[in-house]
Amino acid sequence: MNAYHPPKKKRRNDRNFLKRLPQRDEDLESTLLECYIMARRGKRRTADEHKFEVYLEENLSQLAHDIINRQWKPSRSKAFVTHTPVDREIFAAQFRDRIVHHLLYAVVAPWWDKRFIYDSYSCRAEKGTDFGISRMQSFMRKASENGKNKAYVLKGDLSGYFMSLDRKRLYEKVMWGLKKQFPNGGWLYRLCKYLWREVIFDEPCFGARIVGSFKDWECLPYNKTLFHQPDGRGIVIGNLTSQLLSNIMLNDFDWYVKKKLGFAFYGRYVDDFFIVVPEKELTRAKKAFFNEIPLKLSSMELTMHPKKIYIQEVKKGCPFLGKVVRPFVLTPGRRYLKNMKIALNAYVDGKTGFDTAKSYIGMSRNMSAYLVIDKTIEQIESRIG
Repeated sequence: MNAYHPPKKKRRNDRNFLKRLPQRDEDLESTLLECYIMARRGKRRTADEHKFEVYLEENLSQLAHDIINRQWKPSRSKAFVTHTPVDREIFAAQFRDRIVHHLLYAVVAPWWDKRFIYDSYSCRAEKGTDFGISRMQSFMRKASENGKNKAYVLKGDLSGYFMSLDRKRLYEKVMWGLKKQFPNGGWLYRLCKYLWREVIFDEPCFGARIVGSFKDWECLPYNKTLFHQPDGRGIVIGNLTSQLLSNIMLNDFDWYVKKKLGFAFYGRYVDDFFIVVPEKELTRAKKAFFNEIPLKLSSMELTMHPKKIYIQEVKKGCPFLGKVVRPFVLTPGRRYLKNMKIALNAYVDGKTGFDTAKSYIGMSRNMSAYLVIDKTIEQIESRIG
């Protein structure tokens, strides 16, 4: 069976970079217009975006004024719990703040991207979940010499990653990069320094508007919600800046595993990371997984989840990003199958549109999933007679 190759992404106009970096106060409003166009992708149907767009020129002018005069503060977010693909707390930033997030990202992300390892997959151009899966498959084939020899995959997960981040330590890392990017300081350096401080040290729980019920939070353990974190800990999940910050925080860890420990077949997507090794390196890899790596994470005030350590021969597969990955084949993961059944049943019950249900079947086009999808559909057909 052919190996999985992610679909090639066409270069579109929905970029996350600027045509030209702003250099003075007079440039900021036109730059914010570019960032507005970036921020509105996928948000054109939201009331928040519509309200901003109705008086676009005035709103951009006011936002530029607030930033220049150091009066911008993050607005209060909407807090809710989502259950797909997993139970997770979300603080949704207002559209005005999303424009600022895109401004920060567009200025600093290109500099950082050149310093990340190749196999960091989250929130990076031309990468993502499909790319990460294809890389894991490629590593499995190389380590096993296309299935001729035994090879093993070791996968770990960081416990409550976003919620446990120390904001002061994160700000120090960001400022280190900013000083390297702008060694002579200047207007743009001072602007980013101000915006980073406001973003990182914001207290999202203060004044947040709860969407839904407080009972929604009962499914979350304390290390999965910002409402139970000590002062100075945790950043929100979902913001563009949060995704960049998560990569910045773990950049040293990535290079430590690749260069210091010497594991070439290493990859990471947010807080999920893996190592693939031939059988002769398994003992060394286990030692690293249970000794050196936990010590390195401890020095960063992070910990591995003790119940999410996975060690398995590659031919038996490894769950990663919703799929079970083997050297030459992909199959749906348990979470994917569960959410697909929920979506199909919700469509039959009239609780969701067909597009949602159809998307799950479409996502399975690159997986060996026809039998399980047919079985699921038969179960739903039997339920409705």
